[in-house]
Amino acid sequence: MTINQHSQTGTNLLQTALAKPYHYRRSGRYYLRLRPQGTAKGFFTLSLRTTDKATAMTISQEILQTLKAYHFDNPEATWDELRERLIDIAEHSLTMAFGDSSLVAYEMINDEHHQALREASAKMPLSVNQQRAVSKALEIIEASQDRMKGRPGKLVGIVRDLKAEGCGTSVALSPSLSVLPSQALTFKALSELYLDEHKEHAGKGTIRDVKSSCKTIAEILGDLDLKTHTREDMKNLKAKLSMSRTASTVGKILGTLSTVMKWAVNNDYLNKALTEGLKPTKGADSAREAFSQVQVNSLMAHAKTLPVDAWQRWALSLGVISGTRIEELRQLTKADVKQVAGVWVIDINRNDGKTAKTKNALRVVPLTDGAYGFDLQAFLEFVDKADSRLFTLGAGQFSVLLNGTLRDVLGLKADRTQTFHSLRHSLAGAMKAAEVPVGTAESILGHASGSISYDLYGAGSGVEVGRMAEALRKAFQ
Repeated sequence: MTINQHSQTGTNLLQTALAKPYHYRRSGRYYLRLRPQGTAKGFFTLSLRTTDKATAMTISQEILQTLKAYHFDNPEATWDELRERLIDIAEHSLTMAFGDSSLVAYEMINDEHHQALREASAKMPLSVNQQRAVSKALEIIEASQDRMKGRPGKLVGIVRDLKAEGCGTSVALSPSLSVLPSQALTFKALSELYLDEHKEHAGKGTIRDVKSSCKTIAEILGDLDLKTHTREDMKNLKAKLSMSRTASTVGKILGTLSTVMKWAVNNDYLNKALTEGLKPTKGADSAREAFSQVQVNSLMAHAKTLPVDAWQRWALSLGVISGTRIEELRQLTKADVKQVAGVWVIDINRNDGKTAKTKNALRVVPLTDGAYGFDLQAFLEFVDKADSRLFTLGAGQFSVLLNGTLRDVLGLKADRTQTFHSLRHSLAGAMKAAEVPVGTAESILGHASGSISYDLYGAGSGVEVGRMAEALRKAFQ
């Protein structure tokens, strides 16, 4: 739902009854226009995001009912009146049936309705009761999205709590609302809230790493109330972490601490974070070393001696010329090797159950024919003969065998100083030496903000992919 507000001077849509809604169609898509009674100038326009009239009318009615439920035309509404309307919406969201098309439509509407309500809360002169209703409505929308994915528990709890409130029954707060001013907030409790919010969006590996760091922090901080924590508490934490860990490990843990604490401040759990400048600056470089150019050339020379149908040949080659993480590489399918804007690439995505470290890791990486002797045509023939996945081994066996090959070829020690992941460092170093712009290098390695990655299939795809392909050719010279 896209909302454009055109308001006449002196007209407050929150204090004026709405006139009869008006529907119209533009470029095949249906829109809903709302205006206050008594004026032809102030109005809201909402895109219904559909070209089907019946669907548009259904969605339109739902939007109108929702606006009315929040009493945008009645700032004098009591909390009990608003609560009753919220119960109606929550129960409707819980019990209504969806078809495939309406399921998609309502997910989209809910997403943008959530944004519209946040904007209304921030920018419009809502009453205290209306702000309270908006806060609860946002919870309902989030729970409704879960319900449409087959997880109705949160929505059931909201309906129960709203009804119990009207009966004067003591209601247990949900975890996300259980932090009251009178209660201590430990890092263990805070990190659980953080992980619960991010579990649907981050990759399994990322969640595992964050959990591990959070557990370490929670064990040291213990029952410390973060609502009253001091800078000294944070410095003591750093000192205890540093007693038995390398600087790079301490930096990683403190990075997690900073992320969680800043999230807590942004979400009004804490007033302060006090984590700036904690991360160590000396000795914090990663213990993992990049391969030298001599080592990379030796590795590719070995790969070229392997049969063209040997998976090890292409796993090693792709690691060298694309800098993929080992799990990104293992999950590649035939469909992930494609042409974008005339350039052959590998597509790192989450299709078909695949995982990715973060959403920023979702990207395409151009394949550079001839880089260190890489034979693109032979690789495409290997892909063509594959059934679905290019590499069929499980994660553990794939990693053990591939890293074992690296050690055997290069005579490495099994101390994890140089592993398959070191190839990412080698590619990063090669791009830095070639003076490749940082933004382009980050896009190739999957460290960027994501704005480039998400445009690779849009109007600018040729420019973006071409720019990355040229950067890699320059690095491999």
